[in-house]
Amino acid sequence: MLERAVRFVHLTDIHVSRPTGATPGDDEPVARLDAALEMIRGIDPAPDFVVVSGDITDKGDEESYRIVRQRLEALPMPVVHALGNHDSRPGFYAGMLDRTQDAEARYCHERTIAGVHVVVLDTSVPGRTSGEVGEAQFTFLEAALRNEPDLPKIIVMHHAPRIDEESPFAWESLSVAETERFRQIVGGRNVAGVLTGHIHHDRVSIWHGVPVVVGMGLQAFIDPLYRKGLRIMSGASFGLCTLRPSGLTVSFVPLACDRRELGFLDANKVRALK
Repeated sequence: MLERAVRFVHLTDIHVSRPTGATPGDDEPVARLDAALEMIRGIDPAPDFVVVSGDITDKGDEESYRIVRQRLEALPMPVVHALGNHDSRPGFYAGMLDRTQDAEARYCHERTIAGVHVVVLDTSVPGRTSGEVGEAQFTFLEAALRNEPDLPKIIVMHHAPRIDEESPFAWESLSVAETERFRQIVGGRNVAGVLTGHIHHDRVSIWHGVPVVVGMGLQAFIDPLYRKGLRIMSGASFGLCTLRPSGLTVSFVPLACDRRELGFLDANKVRALK
């Protein structure tokens, strides 16, 4: 049981890119991250922690992770990371954690902060856009949710469960089968919310009684009204979350933007994404 309201920030889809031969425009993700972090530092009272639900970098290179790490480590509160389809485990481990052993291992972990039990899954699959949990992580999740039985739990992962089984866009989420397995595991386990990213627009679903929160992220906005493919526009936000004994509240905080069109992918290309 929570003794007080707990506030935390949900960041996602930062997509920092620093490859060799960086081109003009690569500074934009860093500038948006800096703008978001300046806003976060101004929150009063300060949040208890920050969660980042994947796509920390765009290409998974170690240098980009170090750029993000330098900025996030300057925050006065703990930061919890998950990995997304644009991340690479070797780059993340080297750049964020100074870790070289088991560089291909999935990054799943749990941590209790301010009376909230945070459980993190790694849904990234190299070479794929869609997500996967897999048997080993389902076993981890079942064990983790048995821990801290009296505390509310927040699950952080990049890909959301499949909210719409009829959706033609498999890239957006976990599979139908994994979604059902996930539902069976989290049901009745004091899960106050599931925080995700990936689809680049803010969305809240009450899924079998559990709030599933998708953040737009800091890279771009995908217009949910355009279903003939993907209409990509400028836009960024982060979530300011408050967990009370009564449940989870999320306020989406937009960054300044001009909502210009950045590009399109037609429906056939989107359906082909795996």
